[in-house]
Amino acid sequence: MRKVLTTLCGACALMAAAAGQYRIPTDSIRLSDPCVLADSASGLYYMTGTGGKLWKSPDLAMWDGPYDVARPDTASWMGRDPMIWAAELHRHGDKYYYFATFTNRDVMIDTVAGTPIERRACHVLVADRPGGPYRPVSDCDYLPADKPTLDGTLWVDTDGKPYMVYCHEWLQNNNGTIEKIELSPDLSRSLGEGRILFRASDSPWSRERFEGGRVGPNRVTDGPWLFRTATGRLGMIWTSWIYNVYTQGVAYSESGTLDGPWVQEAEPVTPPDFGHGMIFTDFAGRTLLSCHSHKDVDGQYVRVPHFFEVDLSGDKLRVAGLCRP
Repeated sequence: MRKVLTTLCGACALMAAAAGQYRIPTDSIRLSDPCVLADSASGLYYMTGTGGKLWKSPDLAMWDGPYDVARPDTASWMGRDPMIWAAELHRHGDKYYYFATFTNRDVMIDTVAGTPIERRACHVLVADRPGGPYRPVSDCDYLPADKPTLDGTLWVDTDGKPYMVYCHEWLQNNNGTIEKIELSPDLSRSLGEGRILFRASDSPWSRERFEGGRVGPNRVTDGPWLFRTATGRLGMIWTSWIYNVYTQGVAYSESGTLDGPWVQEAEPVTPPDFGHGMIFTDFAGRTLLSCHSHKDVDGQYVRVPHFFEVDLSGDKLRVAGLCRP
């Protein structure tokens, strides 16, 4: 029998979430890389992220879940129990697609500076309904097996072709990149090779302290998400670090296409300790940015979903402030 919880303290909500309960407030969900699909057909918001779980809500304030919706092929390179990072939901044509990063911790593809690199790659799952279940579109490798990639997202560019935009992990190349690769029309495979859009070191706002005390741009690229302003300008939010503070910036394409060149804004776009964002329009017509915060709660390091109202009416993304549905 479905249990309805009308009021929940934080601890009770966490217990309810673990048991697959209902009416969980947003600030009681622990989730990295939250991505929200506003599905007008069902009148529901669907939120997913790292961990392969899914929550449903009619109002962005109270959520049902979590539901297990990812059905990766455990006989594939992903292995029997893959880690799932940064899952995203996209409607494309008449299907719903689940872009996510899968890690097989039992397979090492490289060793760099003494650090073993696990088999990690972006893959695409598909379902007929936003609530899943999601199964692989195909068994094709979208990206090279010897290259650790993460945080793949979908973008249809001005040429009408779909692309995956993703990160090549800094642990291997020592200067993380954000790249694109063309996808087939049914998103079942990639076409051609990936192309670098920009590097972590292009960031004017990120910071890292290196051996010997030298300070330079951070090497991490994380969480790309594409958008257009009302003037048609193409932008991308993405995340790195300022020392130990998770931070989100924005870049704009001078050509209006994925090919760029990409010009980085000088300052971060969201407050400190918020990152890995995505942008969606709610049922009231507001443009919202979903992201997670990093903070200490009673001595425990947690990640919590948050929503910001944003303004895309001009030629730049402007963050208006936190939204409390």
